[in-house]
Amino acid sequence: MSYSESLEMYLETILELEGKEHPVHSVDVAKALDVSKPSVNRALKILKEDGLIHHEPYGNIRFTPKGLELAEDVKMRHVCITKYLVRTLGVPLSIAEKDACRMEHIISPETLSAIRDLVGQEPA
Repeated sequence: MSYSESLEMYLETILELEGKEHPVHSVDVAKALDVSKPSVNRALKILKEDGLIHHEPYGNIRFTPKGLELAEDVKMRHVCITKYLVRTLGVPLSIAEKDACRMEHIISPETLSAIRDLVGQEPA
């Protein structure tokens, strides 16, 4: 199943927050993405319905195995693209991070595989 850029950003953000401040709550996600709490709640509802997260109102957000796998895949795409832009093209890291954040959602599996081979990134 394919997810929108927005939903993938929610997954990636939850993964990043989980590493910094466990447990993760919807208010943490809203703050990290600079979006409203109702926007976060709508996204979390979709992710929960699709079996990617466990979340009760006002409770912690936890990944299902399927959700964790998808979040790690999004993160891997981000890391690979960032490395490629910096190492191969000489793009400054701050710009590469921003560009990778957009590119990670539209890149084809074939192009990602070629980039991954070039920068030596293991698949998630």
